Amino acid sequence: MTAYWIAHVTVLNPVKYKDYTDIAPLAFKKFGAVFLARGGASKVLEGESFARHVVIQFSDMQTALDCYSSPEYQSANQARDGHCIAQVSIVEGLDGG
Repeated sequence: MTAYWIAHVTVLNPVKYKDYTDIAPLAFKKFGAVFLARGGASKVLEGESFARHVVIQFSDMQTALDCYSSPEYQSANQARDGHCIAQVSIVEGLDGG
């Protein structure tokens, strides 16, 4: 069953945040991530507003969790620390969609 990584991000320091965007693709590629939405136009209708919204598809929940926990992603995550405000969730998709 597919799983989706849903991230809401507001970048505070674009120059330093680039360190994250330079490293993170290594993890996403390793775990077969497919980007479905990444920073395009959006409208927040309820809840906290973030500048960017990202939806990434993985083959299953364990793969999504493994990607997040991987040394590659954790290195990227450390690089962005303090340079953005982020909320990241992983949600299982519907069986049979």
